[in-house]
Order: sequence, then C-alpha cells, then structure tokens
Amino acid sequence: MEGRIYDPRMAARALGSATIAFGLVSIPVKLYSAAESASAVHFNQIDRRDGARVKQQLVSSRSGEVVPKDEIVKGYEFAKGQYVLFSKEELKALEAASTYTIDIDEFLPDESVERIYFDKAYYLGPDKGGARAYRLLSQALREARRIAIGRYAARGRMHLVIVRPIEKGLMLEQLHYADEIRSFSEVPLEEIELRDAELELARQLIEQGAGERFDPQRYRDEVRDRVMELINRKVEGEDISVAAAEQPEHKIIDLMEALKASLNAGDGRKPAKAAEKAADEAAEEVVAKAAAKAPGKTAARSASKKPPRKKRASA
Repeated sequence: MEGRIYDPRMAARALGSATIAFGLVSIPVKLYSAAESASAVHFNQIDRRDGARVKQQLVSSRSGEVVPKDEIVKGYEFAKGQYVLFSKEELKALEAASTYTIDIDEFLPDESVERIYFDKAYYLGPDKGGARAYRLLSQALREARRIAIGRYAARGRMHLVIVRPIEKGLMLEQLHYADEIRSFSEVPLEEIELRDAELELARQLIEQGAGERFDPQRYRDEVRDRVMELINRKVEGEDISVAAAEQPEHKIIDLMEALKASLNAGDGRKPAKAAEKAADEAAEEVVAKAAAKAPGKTAARSASKKPPRKKRASA
C-alpha cells in the first residue's frame, strides 16, 4: 500500500481459526482481515468550561436513573416493550452451535455469484499441518476456474460463504442470504423512451472515458484530506471560518446539449477541477457541522500558509 513500509513485526494478526471441510479432506486455516478502513475524522463532545470530554451514561428508559454496569443484562424483545432476559451462561449456550467449520457444499463457476450478495471479505492462511492441502485447494480451484460455496457456523450464526483462490492462497467472502436482499422492483422508476441520438452520444462519452483495468492507487479520500488540513491549521493556532455553502440549483437541463458539452470537454471522466471543488465543499460541510455543534464562534483571520483554493475555507 502506498506510503506504508513493510515491517515483519507488523505482520497480519489472525482474527480466528477455522477448518475447511470438503469430502474427507480437512484444512485447518486462520482468518485475517482483508481490508482496513481509513480512520474517520471524529469530533468529541467537550465541556467548554474546563476542556474535558463529556462522558455518556446508560440510564433506564423508565425511571431516567443511571443504571450501574453490574445491573445491565442482555434481553430479547419478543413483544412491544416486553423482554426475555439472558444470563452470560445462557448467551454462551446460544453460541454453542458454532463449529468454526467451513463446510463446502458445491463448486460453481468463478463469476456465477452476483455482486449484490457480497458482504465482507477475509484472507485465509494455512494453520499448522494444513499447508499442502491449502495450496492444493487453491491451485485446483484456480485451474478449474471455480469457487467453493459453503456454510460457516461462528458466533451464533450460520454464514453463507465463498472460498476462492487469490494469488497462491485462498480468501473467504461472506455473502448475504437471499431473504436479506431487497428487490430492485421496490425502487420507483419512470417509464422513459430514449432516443437513438441520445444513446449514441452516451456511448461515445463512455468510450471516451473507458479504461482497461481498475487502478485503486488513482483514488484517495480527498474529503478526509481536506478536513485534516483544516484541522491541522486549527491545531497550529489558526481560527478558521467556512464560507456559506451555495444551495444546489436543480435545473432541468437539455440532455442532448449536456452530452455534447461533455464530449467537447475532451474527457469522459469527471474533470479534476470539478472533483476538487466537490471535495472542498464536502470538507467544508463536515467542518461547518462540527462548528455548529460546538459552543462559541470562530473568528476569521487572513493569515494562511498556502493560498486558499476557490470556495474552500480560508484563514
């Protein structure tokens, strides 16, 4: 990953262990996180009188009194406002069905599962004694161009999963069940008859911005970068002010003219200046919301270490 130096002391840590079972073959594996989300920008609630963080307390919805931690138990709402309570031992009994075994049911073509069913992804690594069988399954799946569909019982739930080859190993992808997917028919659509000329211009615009492969290194969370830049200026002692955001204008445009103008711009991809403007405005919105929640107002100053971009917060 860009900007990260490999350190063997920072090798991936296993999240847990499991066993892949197909036929009479068992492969002990370990699960690893396949991705990590970039840290979101969090604003804490602070008492402005002494600068200390404000703590939250758990209170009874009936009496409004603070409930001591040792008096809090878990319960299941079986009827409106009625709960059946469970002890820690009973909760463990509910999870006793967890086998941590990935039972393979069938092998399907590698592109046979629609993307809407995908939920989470994990890397699988071989555990002790499973290296040869692990590598065998990975290579066999790759050569057959197939994926393994199975079930994984863990943490009190039976998960529907895919085991697929990746590089010289395996990865596990957790799927949604069919009854968890909402039908697209629930989305209201208006009947529209498209003109051939519109379709032709749209196809040209797509071709103009077409690429051959996805390169994730081209993209960054520019909104987060802008927010952190403003925060760092605030940490350095600058007071920041945010220009009032323009209200978006919902104009009815001529579709043909918009398509022609896009083609004449010379690039079907989103223009860099437009993307930068969108990131600036989104960053300003984040800071403005945080400022609105915080007591007091910030004064604007003219000093700034770098010239402000158009429509960005200025010091």
